[in-house]
Amino acid sequence: MKRIVAIGWFSCLVIVAQAQEASTTQVPAQLSYKEALKIAIKNNVTLNQEKNNLELSEAVRANRIAQLAPTINGTLTASRIHGNFFNNNEGQVMNGVTDQMNGSIDANMMLFNSFNRIYTIRQSSDLLRAQTSLVKRTEQQVISDVSSQYLQVLLDQELMKIAERNIELLKTQLDQIKGQVELGAKAEVDGITQDALVKGAELAFLRARVTLRNDKALLSQTMLIDAAADFALEDPQWDANFMASLDQDLNQLYATAKANREDYKQSLYTENAALNFVRASRGAYYPNLIAFAGYGSAYNKLRGTDVVGFRDQFYDDNTKLQYGLQLSIPIFNNLNNRLTMQRQRVAYDNARLTKSNIENTVKIDVQRAYLNFQDAIAAYQAAEVQLHAAEMSYNLETERYNLGITDLVQYTQSNQNYVKAQGDFAQAKFTISFQKILLDFAVGTLKLEDIP
Repeated sequence: MKRIVAIGWFSCLVIVAQAQEASTTQVPAQLSYKEALKIAIKNNVTLNQEKNNLELSEAVRANRIAQLAPTINGTLTASRIHGNFFNNNEGQVMNGVTDQMNGSIDANMMLFNSFNRIYTIRQSSDLLRAQTSLVKRTEQQVISDVSSQYLQVLLDQELMKIAERNIELLKTQLDQIKGQVELGAKAEVDGITQDALVKGAELAFLRARVTLRNDKALLSQTMLIDAAADFALEDPQWDANFMASLDQDLNQLYATAKANREDYKQSLYTENAALNFVRASRGAYYPNLIAFAGYGSAYNKLRGTDVVGFRDQFYDDNTKLQYGLQLSIPIFNNLNNRLTMQRQRVAYDNARLTKSNIENTVKIDVQRAYLNFQDAIAAYQAAEVQLHAAEMSYNLETERYNLGITDLVQYTQSNQNYVKAQGDFAQAKFTISFQKILLDFAVGTLKLEDIP
């Protein structure tokens, strides 16, 4: 008995552990860009909801196709009656306790309904394609959002490293200045000024660390992982020259976007679906022709009397075959068909307006992303030159200050310019990478498998 209880407890613990493992996404200590995208795509609520809706759209389309086949129903009824009943075998009313059984198979098939089912199938197919496009565009949106936040955290990490290196450098210089002040080679005010610079650098480091924590928390929220998870981001080390290349002009990119943007495709499919629904609704104005057939049998037995046996009744005497055609002609149904048509026409007009709006949005998105990418290229090139010049100026001022040729003010200014140039270059480097992703997102060619 104890062994059974122990096995039961162990099984429960295993089940709980498996459930916790399934509900928690393990994040590595060094999180790469590709891993971050995969985690976000796997956990994103909106994307998973749209995938569920895609399964529903597939089921709806299968149901619409199945409407072309006949409907078949089988019924079997068994009952007992106390009192009067009409006996079909005897042709008279009888009284007593009677056992009855009835069974039948019925089939109905729509032969003609003004192509309503054909247009309905086309509508469901268009809606399925629209939902497929929505899933793909939602996945691209997740990639875009995570990319923006991932690159922002990378920038925060780099800025914090720059601030940390600046603190170490200023502290080293502070120790040198203190020694020179003690020897009388430097004024005491230089030591006080340098100490203030160290405190300012420490404050900048604290602010950079707070920014990094907040942006990491936002990235964790987007990825739907534990915000307390301790992880660092890996630099993708993209080639900036490759990222800065543009092989197509604006018109070519716009044509590519119209062929690849999934939200634009979705609007086209939705418009076609609305048009097919209008055509399907017109079938309500025309007659419907239905073929039907049914086969059934019955059994009756009044207790205390001799009647024909079950097999003879149910399989031979009481069988019935019925078949025929039914023509339904709509004459007047309180303007319900007219209201339905009006609703579908409005839905179709709205779908056309939505498509036109998205077409315009696609053009604006491509133009904005293209121009921003060009600006990012120019900013990167300028920041690279600025960093090189600031580094040379800082090295020169350091030598001049050590030789006593320049004062602390000029030396401090060159150090601040160098730190600022490092931050500007880091931001330009990560910005140009993100702008390439934004351009692919605007054009509609952004895919997880194409990201290096």
